Amino acid sequence: MSAILCARELSKHFGAVVAADQVSIDIAAGEHVSLIGSNGAGKTTFVNLITGYLKPDHGEILLEGRDITALGPTQITQLGVARSFQIPQLCAEMSVLDNMIVAAACGDGALSFWKRAHTQATQQRAHALLERFGLNAHAARRVAELPGGVRKLLDIAMAMTHRPKILLLDEPTSGVSTEEKFPMMDTVTAALGSEAVTVLFVEHDMDIVTRYATRVVAFYSGRILADGTPARVLADDEVKRYVTGTAH
Repeated sequence: MSAILCARELSKHFGAVVAADQVSIDIAAGEHVSLIGSNGAGKTTFVNLITGYLKPDHGEILLEGRDITALGPTQITQLGVARSFQIPQLCAEMSVLDNMIVAAACGDGALSFWKRAHTQATQQRAHALLERFGLNAHAARRVAELPGGVRKLLDIAMAMTHRPKILLLDEPTSGVSTEEKFPMMDTVTAALGSEAVTVLFVEHDMDIVTRYATRVVAFYSGRILADGTPARVLADDEVKRYVTGTAH
């Protein structure tokens, strides 16, 4: 498979803190890659660099061969990179359907936001994603009333409104109950299966990593500690020592 995303020697410092230390990685189209590491290891910094929320001190980022290093989040989103957040970015007082319509209506087309929100295409896309992510039963509910797992699903569904090429998920099961996390991830996996999207997700739950990732990249002190299949990476001595805490 060809690389859809390439990071080349990314470095990022916050004063004396090294958040990214010469990080280089190629992500192939269609991969489901889990980014693991302890708090402060550099996972979210890497995601923020890829999505334009941070700029590297050194290095470059290529999307399908195009240099996107200097672009902002809106431009990168328009090129096909979407993300969800550890804390879902939702309007709590609006309904699930209205949140989805707002996400689907955002764009850079000629129509105004309000006109786009009422087009048939926008309405159809919103309803289709609600159905695909199992959210139809919640369509009329206010977001404030929803349990954590449903909010996460809605946030991810909203990120899919413009059919991104790459989807980055920041701790998708954080704040989700043990009973909800596997059904939620099963729903996400099934929903994404019908779209050609490459997925990178930051995750601390190794059961989730093992079940849903095709590849794992372990971070430690801003650098890549190990990169490979879940079985190989989770068996790595340094990963067990510095990431999972399972070394004997």
